[in-house]
Amino acid sequence: MNISAVGKKFDLTTDTLRYYEREGLIPPVHRNESGYRDYTNYDLNWIYFVRAMRKAGVSVESMIEYTKLFMQDRKGTAEARKDILREEKAELEAKIFDLQQTLDYLNYKIDNFDDHIRNFEDRLDPYIQDQLNEEDDN
Repeated sequence: MNISAVGKKFDLTTDTLRYYEREGLIPPVHRNESGYRDYTNYDLNWIYFVRAMRKAGVSVESMIEYTKLFMQDRKGTAEARKDILREEKAELEAKIFDLQQTLDYLNYKIDNFDDHIRNFEDRLDPYIQDQLNEEDDN
């Protein structure tokens, strides 16, 4: 599959795909006899993986390290690569927790919007007071 088709398939620009390869986020892509990139299912798996990780906020540096370890020795670096995934998972879970708290707060604000306007604009919001009390208890 050529670079243009892959870009369309993953909604990525050809520049992004070249960047992934040039910076080491994905292993080198096979070239056909004319020297053009010829993406295989193996390459597509890598692109999907990197795209998913980047959407989740995983750092470029972590992805490069993961790929470098993979290219060095697939079996010998398996535990180190798994550790990278564990670390990124923990960071993502923390982000999700923070986002969920913000979403809960926004839902509270929307559900109680009229009441807030009448009663709490100049006072500490009861939701915030509850959150502060929870932090004090921990």
